[in-house]
Amino acid sequence: MRLHDIGSPPSVLRVLVIPVSVCTVLAGCAGATGQEKVLLIGLDGVRVDVLASARTPNIDALIADGTFSDQAQTRAPTVSGPGWSNMLTGVWSPKHRVMGNNFTGNDYATYPDFLTRLERIDSTFSTFAVVDWPPLGDTTSGGPLISDGIDVKHVVSGDALGYPHADSQSVDIAVEHLASEDADAAFVYLGNIDVVGHATGSLAPEYQAAIEAADVQVGRLVEAVRSRATYDQEDWLILVCTDHGRQDDGGHGGLSSQELTIFLVVSGSSALKGAPQDTPNIVDIAVTALAHLGVAVDPAWRLDGRVVGLAGSE
Repeated sequence: MRLHDIGSPPSVLRVLVIPVSVCTVLAGCAGATGQEKVLLIGLDGVRVDVLASARTPNIDALIADGTFSDQAQTRAPTVSGPGWSNMLTGVWSPKHRVMGNNFTGNDYATYPDFLTRLERIDSTFSTFAVVDWPPLGDTTSGGPLISDGIDVKHVVSGDALGYPHADSQSVDIAVEHLASEDADAAFVYLGNIDVVGHATGSLAPEYQAAIEAADVQVGRLVEAVRSRATYDQEDWLILVCTDHGRQDDGGHGGLSSQELTIFLVVSGSSALKGAPQDTPNIVDIAVTALAHLGVAVDPAWRLDGRVVGLAGSE
């Protein structure tokens, strides 16, 4: 894989040579046609009632072309470390062992992020991630959540650059890659909404404006996918989700419905239209991504999620 660290001087480029592996017998190789693709866009710290009142035409267009829930659930502690770990691994905190924003003591070796799991199953999958909260991608605070085993990983330092600039740079990187490179599964993390929420509170106009700015960036990512020369032969599933909600004052970490309730978009030609029959959970996202890519979940993986929003799943 290629790992790029950006915004935390000096910038470095580390190149790792990953051996080609064969598909495991238990998990099987990808059962799809090879044209199924997944883009997961993670927006940190979005409160669902503020999302509903914000002007988000790009997210709205994805909702119209798929499944949407504004009653999806995460679990306490409602902070980013366990939230993103729940989402990307498909298991809850007792398994991945991340209970806060220090990732030390994690068990990602047993319960890897879904991009790493894809590489373990079949290294011909093309995997990509760009994140601007460092522990998601590097060794900061006991990370990384996303391993060095994926093909391309960019870590943009939101702490060094400031999150508005870091989000913009992350999107620029992702747009270039998605538009022109191999990409079977991609994850793009944007952190500015959460930072603004802490600074201003959840009911401030600045917080709503941060959500609306992120919607513009979602639009850029979707347009990059649709601009691909091979797009007409591909089946893209676009997932958009957040890791936790927040209280009125912008804080989070507790058990209130405002903190536990999140949103989930499952969009694309393979997605069901409308609301899901049952309340989704954050751990469903990784499983849904794997399912779209034709990967059957091995019971030995002990994943906690289920497939949501795909044809035949409900």
